[in-house]
Amino acid sequence: MKMLAEFRLPAMPDLEGLAQAQRRNLEALSAANRVALEGAQAVARRHMEIMQSSMAEMTDAMRAMAGNESPQARAAKQAEMLKAAYEKAVANMKEVADLIQNSNAEALGLLNKRFAEAMDEVKSLVAKGAGK
Repeated sequence: MKMLAEFRLPAMPDLEGLAQAQRRNLEALSAANRVALEGAQAVARRHMEIMQSSMAEMTDAMRAMAGNESPQARAAKQAEMLKAAYEKAVANMKEVADLIQNSNAEALGLLNKRFAEAMDEVKSLVAKGAGK
């Protein structure tokens, strides 16, 4: 018993403050998850739009190539279509990458903001505990 009496525990921090801080942490995590999910949904929608557009363009290209043009004219048309398809694919990839980057940046921004707030709260709780 004497040993337990000599063992001193640090002052208990503000439990209500800790509970509120944890609630704010969970809210920030939930908001970041929501932003990430919305971003993933936007990327999936855009992928679907790109696929639909690509299929329509491929159908149009097949029709255009079915004409009675000379081999040289057909080769020139094919080269133009290939160049246009490549440029569009690069633009689409950049657009999707930007969507992902913006979504990630927004979600990470929410978490970074909450982390900074949480560190300030910890400092405040420690200061209150030391003042007792």
